[in-house]
Amino acid sequence: MTDQQVPSAPPGAAPPGAGRPADDGSAAAPPEEWSQAAFEDAFAKAEVEIGRFNLAVFGKTGVGKSTLVNAIFGEAVAATGIGRPVTMGSHLYVHRTGRLGIYDTQGLEVGRDTDRIVAELQRFIEHTRTLPFTEQVHLAWYCVRATDRRFEDTEAAFIRRLADLGLPVVLVLTQVPARRDSAGQLVVAPDVLALADLIGAQALPVHGGHPVLVNALADPFTGVEAHGLLDLLDATFRLAPQEATEALVAAQKIDPARKAAAAEKAVNTAAAAATAAGFTPIPFADAAILVPIQLGMMARIAAIYDIPVERATVASLAATTATTQGGRAAATGLLKLVPGIGTIAGGAITGSVAGSITFAVGHAWHRVCIGMAEGKYQTVAGTLDSRTIQRVFNEELAAGVRRRGLFGRR
Repeated sequence: MTDQQVPSAPPGAAPPGAGRPADDGSAAAPPEEWSQAAFEDAFAKAEVEIGRFNLAVFGKTGVGKSTLVNAIFGEAVAATGIGRPVTMGSHLYVHRTGRLGIYDTQGLEVGRDTDRIVAELQRFIEHTRTLPFTEQVHLAWYCVRATDRRFEDTEAAFIRRLADLGLPVVLVLTQVPARRDSAGQLVVAPDVLALADLIGAQALPVHGGHPVLVNALADPFTGVEAHGLLDLLDATFRLAPQEATEALVAAQKIDPARKAAAAEKAVNTAAAAATAAGFTPIPFADAAILVPIQLGMMARIAAIYDIPVERATVASLAATTATTQGGRAAATGLLKLVPGIGTIAGGAITGSVAGSITFAVGHAWHRVCIGMAEGKYQTVAGTLDSRTIQRVFNEELAAGVRRRGLFGRR
């Protein structure tokens, strides 16, 4: 850090002195109000901070690339074409949420069009290295259909050329048949294991030196179940650059534990920022100083759960509608609804109380986001059930405040 650099505040943190008189006696800017526009602005900021994970997917026609992408990232991502090309002539398509990009050379075949694919990819990589990190391809999956029972020299050569371009590669055997034995253990077909060993013996520059065995789509007729998807996701996380991991957490749909951990991190960061903001006790009437911190936290958690901004905004306003009129911070307004907490209202909020309040509201909102990601809180018409969201949020907040031991503080 140079002498001119100033450490940045934690994501969602209020700037030092926000909402308080400036040292020179001039009035500071009024604290941000809790509104639809404010939440949307916070959501846009969270999207920028989370960024985008860009994955290149290669393999011969019919190996199940689209099925694999859809299984991990959901919503028929591959079938819908992701969205639109990033630039004219580009093979990088961005999903509607902006957290996922897929580089797919549709219509080109490894072995037949290898030189063209590599040349186009090389041009793309060289171009994007001059652009922001979110525009670059971060790693590649190379897919081979296990039931073909062969791995060609042209495929091995293609993978080595990907590595020469600086792309980390996960080699995936797709459509792997397997069954459960009497002990419940998954047993993979012997010929597939032999193929995996054959590939591993070639010392290819791929994750772990061997393929990941996956079946993305269960087949009720044959009894073959989906398996290996978490193994593939784990391998992807190990190779993904650190700067892209939060976007990968947000984009993937099969590992709720990773989403929960990222949301907990956002809550803890916001609680620490609120504690710092309340280092000098905040008069209860001025508690809207916590609004930017709480807005940033709630927006980031919604983005982690890949909830579209429109639905996230409606849900955030529904959750806090009873207590946010006039710009008051959600948590401090909701304190009035929690029996036994009213004693804070007459005095000041200390740093520890501000942190505890923000921690509790973060956990309440986290619970709402989990429910939304699971398809709960919808009416028959598909709109959000605002009353249920508000009830769940308030109940979770009350429980969180009690767990934090805020009763009777003055």
